[in-house]
Amino acid sequence: MSVIKLFDIQRGSFVDGPGVRTTVFFRGCNLRCEWCHNPESQSGDKHIFHYAEKCVSCAACDAACPFGAISKGNVDYGRCAFCGKCEIVCPGGALRVSGFDLEEDEIVKIVVRDKPFYDQSGGGVTFSGGESMLCPDDVASLAKRCGENSVHVAVDTAGNVPWKNFETVMPYVDLFLYDVKTLDDEKHRRYTGVSNERISDNLKRLLSSGKAVIVRIPVIPSVNATAEDMRKIRDFLDENGGAPVELLPYHRLGENKYCALGMPPKKFDVPTDETMRELKKIFSAEKTVFKVTSDG
Repeated sequence: MSVIKLFDIQRGSFVDGPGVRTTVFFRGCNLRCEWCHNPESQSGDKHIFHYAEKCVSCAACDAACPFGAISKGNVDYGRCAFCGKCEIVCPGGALRVSGFDLEEDEIVKIVVRDKPFYDQSGGGVTFSGGESMLCPDDVASLAKRCGENSVHVAVDTAGNVPWKNFETVMPYVDLFLYDVKTLDDEKHRRYTGVSNERISDNLKRLLSSGKAVIVRIPVIPSVNATAEDMRKIRDFLDENGGAPVELLPYHRLGENKYCALGMPPKKFDVPTDETMRELKKIFSAEKTVFKVTSDG
């Protein structure tokens, strides 16, 4: 039985596809988006968050660690086994282990548990990340089993994977949530670390496949919150059959994660309501779903 690397499972989500959903977050991503709200997902490794503002310097974590891997919240990852004992004894909630491994059977059990809510709301399960499409065999197997339990299956992806990965999962997926940052390749390389050539090519193929696709665009001032950027995306979609669009305004809810991981956070502005209204107008009303909050 396959053991799958995750960093979270969120039940009762309303932002990762239609209806009430369970979102399964895979560890590992091959983009390095500077605005990423889940930096703990990028490397594929486990991490320990240390929220210094909550630490009372009691050293309970030092005493609890059987491996001598922690000193007042400072983690020696060479020794840490991510057992979570430090998190359990911390009185201020300053420590949190991120990342766990689950067998496929356990994931399916968690997903199916909320089927009555999916049935009432038109919801289901969403496989996200990180980048779940880096693990196509795991996603395909999970999606197949969820489908056999009459659970709607969505995959949230940035699309930077070989097309064969899509071919592996497509028979079992009902909806793709496809992230598009910008069609400007130079800008894409600057802010995500990779070219958008494969991403755009895969989106073309996906749109022509007949599969349901929603294009999700994180709106970030200084990156893509311009009429020019949005028109390029609109024209690209129109030329390739069209798709519903979700505009997702950047928010700062993930910035404290960078500090807790000892990483310098990138600072971006939040788009104004007026900016969001103007960008929405660029897309035709029948093809645009205007979202006011969500992770991008």
